[in-house]
Amino acid sequence: MSGPATGIAVVGMSCRFPGVSGPAEFWRLLRDGRSTVGTFPEQRAADAPSPAHPDAGTLRTGSFFDTVDGFDAEFFGLDAAEATAMDPVQRLGLELAWEAVEDARIPAGALAGREIDVVVGSAPSGYDQLRRSSGSDRDDHHAALGSAGALIANRISALFDVRGMSYCADSGQSSSLVALALSCERISSGAVDAALAGGVELIADPESGLGLANLGALSPDGRCFAFDARASGFVRGEGGAFVLLKRLDLAVADSDHIYAVVRGWSVGSGGATARMPDPSPGAQAATVLSALARAGVPFDGVDYVEAHGTGTRLGDPAEAAGLREVFSATGRSRPLTIGSVKTNVGHLEPAAGIAGFVKAALCVDRGVLVPSLNFTSPNPEIADFHRTFEVPGTSRPWPQVPARPRRAGVSSFGMGGTHAHVVLEQAPPAAESRPGDTGPAPSGSDVLPWALSARSEAALREQALRLRDLVAADASLTTADVGHSLVTTRTAFEHRAVVLAGDREEALAGLDRLAAGSGTDRTVRGTAPGPAGPVVFVFPGQGSQWLGMGRRLYAESAEFARGIDACARALEPWVDWSLVDVVTAEEPVAALDRVDVVQPALFAMMVSLARVWRSWGVVPDAVVGHSQGEIAAACVAGALSLQDAARLVALRSRELTALAGTGGMSAVSASPAWVRERLRQWPGRLSTAAVNGPASVVVCGDVEALEQFAARAAEEDVRVRRVKVDYASHSHHVERIRDRLLTAASELAPRAPEVEFWSTVTGGPLGPRPLDGAYWYDNLRSTVRFGEVVERLMRAGAGVFVEVSPHPVLEVAMAETADALAVSPTTVGSLHKEDGSRADLLASLAELHVRGATVDLAGLFAGHRPRRIALPAYAFQRRRHWLTPPDEPGPDAGGATGAGTALPASEPAALGLVCAEASAAWGAKDPGPTADELAASPDSTFKDLGFESSTAVRLRNRLTAATGVRLPATVAFSHPTPRRLARHLLSLLTPPAAARPAETEATGPEDRSDDELYALIERGYV
Repeated sequence: MSGPATGIAVVGMSCRFPGVSGPAEFWRLLRDGRSTVGTFPEQRAADAPSPAHPDAGTLRTGSFFDTVDGFDAEFFGLDAAEATAMDPVQRLGLELAWEAVEDARIPAGALAGREIDVVVGSAPSGYDQLRRSSGSDRDDHHAALGSAGALIANRISALFDVRGMSYCADSGQSSSLVALALSCERISSGAVDAALAGGVELIADPESGLGLANLGALSPDGRCFAFDARASGFVRGEGGAFVLLKRLDLAVADSDHIYAVVRGWSVGSGGATARMPDPSPGAQAATVLSALARAGVPFDGVDYVEAHGTGTRLGDPAEAAGLREVFSATGRSRPLTIGSVKTNVGHLEPAAGIAGFVKAALCVDRGVLVPSLNFTSPNPEIADFHRTFEVPGTSRPWPQVPARPRRAGVSSFGMGGTHAHVVLEQAPPAAESRPGDTGPAPSGSDVLPWALSARSEAALREQALRLRDLVAADASLTTADVGHSLVTTRTAFEHRAVVLAGDREEALAGLDRLAAGSGTDRTVRGTAPGPAGPVVFVFPGQGSQWLGMGRRLYAESAEFARGIDACARALEPWVDWSLVDVVTAEEPVAALDRVDVVQPALFAMMVSLARVWRSWGVVPDAVVGHSQGEIAAACVAGALSLQDAARLVALRSRELTALAGTGGMSAVSASPAWVRERLRQWPGRLSTAAVNGPASVVVCGDVEALEQFAARAAEEDVRVRRVKVDYASHSHHVERIRDRLLTAASELAPRAPEVEFWSTVTGGPLGPRPLDGAYWYDNLRSTVRFGEVVERLMRAGAGVFVEVSPHPVLEVAMAETADALAVSPTTVGSLHKEDGSRADLLASLAELHVRGATVDLAGLFAGHRPRRIALPAYAFQRRRHWLTPPDEPGPDAGGATGAGTALPASEPAALGLVCAEASAAWGAKDPGPTADELAASPDSTFKDLGFESSTAVRLRNRLTAATGVRLPATVAFSHPTPRRLARHLLSLLTPPAAARPAETEATGPEDRSDDELYALIERGYV
């Protein structure tokens, strides 16, 4: 390998050794001068029979994992049989590659489709031989793939869907450093911009080391004495490491954390300069000199070399002789500090080079030289050792030389004569600027989301615990740092949770609860098995208003405030009151009981809330408006300009004042058919104003007739509630102001909508009909066909319904429609009365995220100047996969489970779950009853406790997330006390006794052949 060098940045690292789960723990081991060497674990010995050999004791001394049979097959999309057939080195390689990408603070999906190399140094563990000897591979079609060493790289390439070279290097003990050098060569040549390089080593059967024992390479003392007089060989080790390499200029431009920079590399062979397996000092020296030349740095500028350092009788003197040749060739005069990671973790053979590389990179990054163990006096075969070399016995600061970066070399030599050397250099100073550092920083109490996800509920809980421990241990981490890193550097899996917090203490408490399987009103959990589907913005009519509905959000959200201010300017020519004063409840304030005030104010709230939703990445695919809500829908869809929409809503509501005191409206909890049948008794006096859902209808008309209707409904035990208006929209009363309405809307300039507009006047998409004056008269006169439109949208696959209003009033109706269709769209509100804060809106945004909708959580951190910090590695949920596939079910088998809550198996446990989730469902209700207070009054009705329809839906959503059981939107009304709801929930979670199958002649499709059955399924019969 030759040619000019290009700086290669090390932006991600992972490693695993016995008792060491990652770089942080590895660094502590190195800094403290500890070793992982022990004996082969007894629990693994049953799978590896003891050899009848004089060196059996030597073979069973080394650095071994307690177990190597665990693997999270579900995370990697593998079934039990395939996972069991895989050599454990393949499994370890997959995990380490994933962790290296995570450590680089890059979401895995960002790599998909890119030209990125994967190069791995590895060797078989001996697992396949054990499988064959046990007969477990008989008729196993996974065996060929599971035993193929080359597939380690191939599986990693498939995991990330990267399209560069996918290659396993095998040059013996130098394999992994050769893999790294090859990766650097590819990046330097311009073939790729990035590469994953690494190595893995596992020892399924210690007997596989008999050849090394016969060669005299293994230490009978059970320790590696690198460069020491006691050198007698090495001990074998297990583990591995991976690094993510990236072109330096790109890493700097992307503000990546750079551990170190690879400045030079070289791979060479000893050829015939020495008889195999004897080392060749001259060939080793030539490789080091070539790497230095490529790096363009003098040997005198290298402070430390991580040596191959096997502690063998021939190897150490040969390596020292080779380095002395480099001294002579370069004129270096000062001593060189050397060490060997093999004294800490044993000789990882194909993965030895990458282990040394990671050690050196950590030392360069942290500016510390760590001890090389077991060194007392130099090997007598290395004359004048102290004149040329130094082996550190304790941790100490890296020697600082002005204007010179820290540099280290890493050597790895193969038994067959393939040598590799790499030159590492300290990373350039990081830029001072941070992402999003423009504009003033928000207040420290700003509520921000911490979004976590995992492949399973158990992993999600463990992720929360790991994050909690990380944040608790580092007071320098801000809520913005953590939240920004979670949404920009991690993959979003299907099991999700969002903790909303205004400070560290609140965030830590939320993580504690999440890790324990519970939550608060600031913790949102859910499952996103796939894309959520099209997004529909729903704009209700009158009824969602409340005093001060925009006060908090106007102060907390600049986007909302800009929307309200724009609406105020558009309304100013048509109203004699201040919109800002109305929505913020400042004095003097126009009365919200005036229709000509409340309708323009609600219009402004809805349009401004839609603006906030869009700024958070929630963009509608369709809009639906209910009565006056259609004006806001038309404006948001682009069918009416803001000025036209403001004029229309102001004049429309003003004309409605002429109907004041002449009629009324009532909400009826019954089916449309039931209502139509009863309204026949009052022809010309009552009519259907709106059909909102399968059991939600609004009737309107004369006041006396409405009272008679309510009395008749009460006799049939049907709930009727008067709406707080004194006029009858959507009835014959509107005909009195027809001409005035047409005149008010005569100067509109409607245009084709930019977003699909679904009309509740026609019951479907708008089509070619213009939103002119005639349409807006029909909008006020005809029945609102909201339920019909929602049903059609749900049947068409709409998956997300966002009610854009100050308080949800249509959420229950939409949920009932979904229940009737047996579909599960996500329905959320925006604000809730008695709260109305940015945090209130964020809770709805979090609900969308955990259900799989597309949102822009990263944008919420703009202005906070967040850092991309290192987060804990993924919490793999490993199960035993060894020799034969496991019979036991996986951690999530056996039915649906929630996002962490243990499923209750008794009535007290079910009651506790209901009370805990009910307390959390209050959300904006402050103060709401605690779980203990609810449990103390288990027979009080939810209505008496203060539940509203939106609270009931939130409780349903939380219970469904916690248990995985599908519940109707009205479950808190049909089971109206905590005790009754708990009993109902328990009945759904307790499987009924299996019925004895009837002993009848089978005539159904079960008796058919597979081909016949599939044909029936395709034709829709089965």
